[in-house]
Amino acid sequence: MSKSFIEQVHYIRIPVKDLEQSAQWYRDVLGLQLLTITEDPFAIFKVNEGTFLLILVPTEDETFAHFTIDNEQAFSIGFTSPELPQFHQHLIDNQVKVEDIKDDNGHAYFHFYDPNGNKLQVHW
Repeated sequence: MSKSFIEQVHYIRIPVKDLEQSAQWYRDVLGLQLLTITEDPFAIFKVNEGTFLLILVPTEDETFAHFTIDNEQAFSIGFTSPELPQFHQHLIDNQVKVEDIKDDNGHAYFHFYDPNGNKLQVHW
C-alpha cells in the first residue's frame, strides 16, 4: 500500500475515575482548553491550536492510559513543552507526582501522573 487512508490522529481517550475533578485538573494544572463535558459524559479538551483532542472517559474499572513492559509502567501519551524545567516545577508546585528530568543525548524528558494514576510524559 503506497498511501495511507489515515490522515491524522484526531483524539486520544484517557480513563478517569472522577470526571469533574479530572477535567478541572487537566484544565487548571495542564492548561488545556476544556471544550465541553458531554451528556455521555465525556470531557473534551483541545490541545493548543491543532485539531488534536484529548477526551476524558469516566470508568469504575481499574484501568489506565499506560501499559507495562517487564512489570514497569510505560507511558503511551507524550506531550512537548519548550519550557520543560518550568513545567516540571509547576507540576511540583501543584502537588503532582513527578519523576526527575532525564537527559537522553540532548533530549530532555520526564514522566508525571494525573490524579487517576495515568502515567504521562513530556519532553523537549
